[in-house]
Amino acid sequence: MQNTVFDFLKRQCSLILTTHDPPDADGIGAEMVFSQIAKSYGLPVRIVNSCPIPEKFAFMDNENKIEVWAESKDSLDRKSGLVIFDTTDEYYIGEMRSLTQEISDVLVIDHHERSKFSHFEGYIDSTASSTCEMVIELAQKANVVLTVEQAKAAYAGLVYDSGFFAYSKTTTRTMKAATAMLELDVKPYEIYQYFHERSSTAALLLQKAAFFSLEIHNEGRVAIQVIRKKDLESTGASFEDSDNFANIPLQSKDIFVSVLVRESMEGHVRCSLRSKGTVNVSKIAQLLGGGGHISAAGFKSSQGIKETVDTVLSKINKEMNGAPL
Repeated sequence: MQNTVFDFLKRQCSLILTTHDPPDADGIGAEMVFSQIAKSYGLPVRIVNSCPIPEKFAFMDNENKIEVWAESKDSLDRKSGLVIFDTTDEYYIGEMRSLTQEISDVLVIDHHERSKFSHFEGYIDSTASSTCEMVIELAQKANVVLTVEQAKAAYAGLVYDSGFFAYSKTTTRTMKAATAMLELDVKPYEIYQYFHERSSTAALLLQKAAFFSLEIHNEGRVAIQVIRKKDLESTGASFEDSDNFANIPLQSKDIFVSVLVRESMEGHVRCSLRSKGTVNVSKIAQLLGGGGHISAAGFKSSQGIKETVDTVLSKINKEMNGAPL
């Protein structure tokens, strides 16, 4: 599978790298590492995402190497190869999707279960804890030495998607990748501080609003939180400030599935699903146009908040009771 990546690189003259919209730590870290791999092949490379990096991940690109589609689209070479990280679904890369219609050679590198909407091939390994884990291994196989900044980004993506090594996909393979980054002078406590000790007061107020909305369903086994546009407006928080809120209800021994339904400032609705592994939330997300892992998944909803909650709750109830979805 790794050879698919190296064969792809050998036939390119230049590369464009992108990830899902909005980008998260795993996608950004993978882009940063792979840009160094591409350079080792003598390839000019540009990292271009559909939207800017969320503020909480800005530390991963101190040199401002990542571009935004709206500002760069006219200057991109359509003869370049395109690499998509951390999703197999082109519908998840935002405006960058239009580039997939213009570039003939597209490669996917991802650790999620393949979406039913996928038609691009590449290096897909759903046993990996993160896409960063995969690209760190690619860099090692190619004998590519990462800079300290690239190693920090890789480690950040690794711990972000492994829940700081707490999620079920964390293995010795994950720890070996992390150790390799520590040997490049990454400081774990610094990355922890970026993720857990730099939230704004607005983010705390948004968390309060999410808790206020908390409802318990399915005989106490399912938790649902809702964040509305008005909550963002009243607290001054950003949409991304709530990224990890779906995980919190799982702290209860009684909760097996946690659902977070969020409305953006533009009125778009997204749903995040988390479980303790006994319920396959990836299956549910895929049925609703999204994807992810058995214990962590999500989708964009074309319905309103109430309709989305009702639909998801119905699917969860069926899955928990062994009925056809």
